[in-house]
Amino acid sequence: MTLHIETPLLASSAMGGKNGQTVWLKMEALQPNGSFKLRGIGHACEEYARRGAKRFISSSGGNAGLAAAYAGRQLGVPVVVVAPETTSERARELMRREQAEVIVHGASFSEANALALSMVGEHDAFIHAFDDPLLWTGHATMIDEVAHAGVIPDAVVLSVGGGGLMCGVIEGLRRNGWDKVPVFAVETDGADSLAQSIEADRRIELPRIASIATSLGARQVSQAAFDWTHVHPMSSMVVTDQAAVAACIRFMDDHRLVVEPACGASLAVVYAGRPELAGFKNLLVIVCGGVTATVAQLQAWEGTLAAS
Repeated sequence: MTLHIETPLLASSAMGGKNGQTVWLKMEALQPNGSFKLRGIGHACEEYARRGAKRFISSSGGNAGLAAAYAGRQLGVPVVVVAPETTSERARELMRREQAEVIVHGASFSEANALALSMVGEHDAFIHAFDDPLLWTGHATMIDEVAHAGVIPDAVVLSVGGGGLMCGVIEGLRRNGWDKVPVFAVETDGADSLAQSIEADRRIELPRIASIATSLGARQVSQAAFDWTHVHPMSSMVVTDQAAVAACIRFMDDHRLVVEPACGASLAVVYAGRPELAGFKNLLVIVCGGVTATVAQLQAWEGTLAAS
């Protein structure tokens, strides 16, 4: 029994159909906590509890903290989440609803993460938002499910923040023998630490996050994520906040599901029909989800971004 559920794999008539292309949606937004994070964080929390952890400490702008809070409540282990000041009040409330203690600290994930690390005691387990091999192994199960469904993707499109989802998807691809299946890693402008690292051929750290997609707000991707760019076939894409929000609203109309701009980034490149994606017959899109945005917030962003 796992804390995450097996999610639907849907062929999207709204997004596919061009030149015979099928767009497959891995609907991670339907996890109990609303995002893919539960796969890896749930797996890590189960393992740390098995090793004797008496408390989980995490740092998060929302979805990772919510996954840790959910996992802790399910496992009967108390959870402390250190959230940066950019975290929405909605996200904080959702974590508290799962009985987590929420501490707001720092202007970015980096500052929140530093405080969380300083709090870890002998009987605590630190639950990183994206940089832990246990997380990647848990996230990889979504690709196992795609394989079990009999779908063989020609390419995968996913959003990148710190790189945990990307590391997990690549691990899943490779353990299913899909070493040559390329990954298109999508970020929003202002949260594009992977794209800038690839261009510089070294891990760079953004001075700040200048995007509304705060769930992509890691100023530096993990070393493992950057290392994969030299090993696995990869392409980096960057979209505007406006494109990400527009994709969220269109996706809501097409598939009756609310996701946040961090997820909308990857949806945006598919909706835009980016030429880099045109040659793939079976395109797998990870609908990573996220619960930090409401319909009203998406509509407000749409209006603000259109006016700017």
